[in-house]
Amino acid sequence: VQLQASGGGSVQAGGSLRLSCTDSRRTFTNNGVGWFRQAPGKEREFVAGINWNGGSTLYKDSVKGRFTISRDRAKNMVYLQMNSLKSEDTAVYYCASARTAAVVTQKASYAYWGQGTQVTVSS
Repeated sequence: VQLQASGGGSVQAGGSLRLSCTDSRRTFTNNGVGWFRQAPGKEREFVAGINWNGGSTLYKDSVKGRFTISRDRAKNMVYLQMNSLKSEDTAVYYCASARTAAVVTQKASYAYWGQGTQVTVSS
């Protein structure tokens, strides 16, 4: 599985970014997909997840109301729209394909991971 995350960059606090994740082998079409992030010196943490058809989503409490996860199954893409960014959102962001069609939060429930994309928010 080749997951590719993109869209990271440097923005000022209050700004927006949209991350994209694609699977070149089209294997996450029927799976849940999650976004995780890892800041320097910290554990990788769940940020947002979506089930196989986009009908169910979950978010880390600190991003609720600011981040939106969505997917386009026809294009085999998953997105993370990030608004009102804060300095504490600075991290490397990873997308991952779950072992199940449901939306899940545990890292161990994800089978495949993409390379990360850096998000830097300056205050």
